[in-house]
Amino acid sequence: MAFIDSTVANVALPALQSSLNASVVDAQWVVESYGLFLGALILVGGSMGDLFGRRRMYLAGISVFTLASVACGLAANIQQLITARAVQGVGAAFLVPGSLALIGASFNEKDRGRAIGTWSGFTAITTGFGPVLGGWLIQHASWRWAFFMNVPIAVAVLVICVWHVPESKRPGIGHIDWAGALLATLGLGGIVYALVESPVLGWMQPLVIVPAIAGTVCLVAFLRVESRSSSPMVSLKLFKSKTFSGANLITLFLYAALGIFFFLLPLNLIQVQGYSPSAAGAAGLPFIVLMFSLSRWSGGLVNQYGPRAPLIFGPLLSAAGFLLFAVPSLGHSYWTTFFPAYVVLGLGMAITVPPLTTIVMQAVAQGHSGAASGINNAVARVAGLLAIAFFGVTMLAAFQSYLHRELARLSISPQAQQEIQENELKLAALPLPSSLGAEDRAAVKGAIDHAFIFGFRLVLVICSALAGVCAIFSWLLIEVQATKIAYRQ
Repeated sequence: MAFIDSTVANVALPALQSSLNASVVDAQWVVESYGLFLGALILVGGSMGDLFGRRRMYLAGISVFTLASVACGLAANIQQLITARAVQGVGAAFLVPGSLALIGASFNEKDRGRAIGTWSGFTAITTGFGPVLGGWLIQHASWRWAFFMNVPIAVAVLVICVWHVPESKRPGIGHIDWAGALLATLGLGGIVYALVESPVLGWMQPLVIVPAIAGTVCLVAFLRVESRSSSPMVSLKLFKSKTFSGANLITLFLYAALGIFFFLLPLNLIQVQGYSPSAAGAAGLPFIVLMFSLSRWSGGLVNQYGPRAPLIFGPLLSAAGFLLFAVPSLGHSYWTTFFPAYVVLGLGMAITVPPLTTIVMQAVAQGHSGAASGINNAVARVAGLLAIAFFGVTMLAAFQSYLHRELARLSISPQAQQEIQENELKLAALPLPSSLGAEDRAAVKGAIDHAFIFGFRLVLVICSALAGVCAIFSWLLIEVQATKIAYRQ
């Protein structure tokens, strides 16, 4: 459910923009409000699972997440939807680390790699399947059903969990680090708010500068509190392991690339390329099939060959996949444009994700599995959160720059140009002025589409560079043999 909703909302964004008259900044908040609370509180979720029982916190997270999903589906305006998405993020912060920690506590080290590989495969499947099912529901029913579909899944999971999943906890753990949780939330929230709202308010406005400074101060204070706390939310001692540190750096850069990619791609497919929501979701099926069919196999690569080789080769393939997504312009066949890109990116991620998750869990003692999975999941969510905020600004700036140049070449009235510029925050969903004639409307629509593609290509080149840096981190920081991943707190 959590991984479905991390991507299904992206496919729903064009429908949300139309239904709720939302700008791209509003659309960013639909994604960011979820990611903010998931990223900031997932560490608390992992620690509370260790303290109070992993199954108990897992069940609580599912319950909160499901109620918030219903609220999302019933939202009457964009503000209600953003609020409900924030509550969804709180629920996800407990169920995501709980799921991985339960696996870590239930399997021995010999079998854990393949078990985590299976977990990674299914999370990847749902991440990719969410847009397929969500797109179909959006096209044939309503975007609201993209959230309502969580309810039957939740009921099934609750029943299975109560009947079949054993409870586990780590005895002797101290208190929950609420100060750290508050500082992390305020720090991330301040920085994200400044980045997302800066295109609307302007960088020099107090409402942007003050949250940015306050957020930075809170994050610095967070590190200081964690270094001195007797029961820290983030145990900085874990990062004494070069492998654990390297794995989290790879996670940070790779999931930053994935975060902005999955945010912008549905907008490109639906608003620029003319795909239906169903077709946009189904376009990712090659990615899903590859992740599902290869994840269990690649989860076992760590035991056979060590983690370094797959964590070099996988990110390099992913970098090539991102570059292939930057190639298509307008009006070309899916099979010669997006299909090869999905295949290459799917191969890269299938080779990367299970070994990456496995070495994170193997780098710490079993008693710290909740904290380790919480840290790694937090890094992944925070990476996507900050990437959408930061590279969203980059995308908008590139879009505006290109569009202004194109509009200057067109013979349209100053009033029409002003109306277009006032709505630039909607990117490719920008409404055309009613005063334009048929020929001018076609020319302006073409300029808008090409401006979006220009910005999209720039961001995808950055994504490719981020994936390439992950390969460098793997070469420098990941141990050659899995048996060397033995740091114990």
